[in-house]
Amino acid sequence: MMTRATKFLEKKKIPFQVRKYEHETKGAEFAARAIGFPLEKTIKTLVVNLDGTSQALALMPGDKQLDLKRISKACSAKKAAMADTSVAERLTGYKVGGISPFGTMKKLPAVMDESLVKHGTVSINGGQRGVMLIMNPEDIVRALGCRVYRLSRETPKAET
Repeated sequence: MMTRATKFLEKKKIPFQVRKYEHETKGAEFAARAIGFPLEKTIKTLVVNLDGTSQALALMPGDKQLDLKRISKACSAKKAAMADTSVAERLTGYKVGGISPFGTMKKLPAVMDESLVKHGTVSINGGQRGVMLIMNPEDIVRALGCRVYRLSRETPKAET
């Protein structure tokens, strides 16, 4: 299975394993369930607009929400907002549900949520719906030259 994402990783000599699944619906939850991988170790790649002038990729665990204030701070921007589907697809060259941070049409800076680097392996989209890559998060940081930052939203503590 060759995609722009896998070619990008092979060129950089970054190891990965391909896991295919039957794509029925987009989202990290479905992908994680389909390949039998923990949701907190399944990365969703989000395209974010910064100050209305540039974009970045936020690599988030599937079980967490992106805090827009944190991504804007991590990217030294005043304001961040989620990019429209059409913008995300045009910049990356991938369809939503298959967006990979590797081999994007436009080179975008990437920021990974700090909770992901503690895992030995994570799953991340391989550049096509129904294709996930299993790899070491440190290899993702190295391949993309991405920053590691706390990007997730605070979750309120459950009442006891």
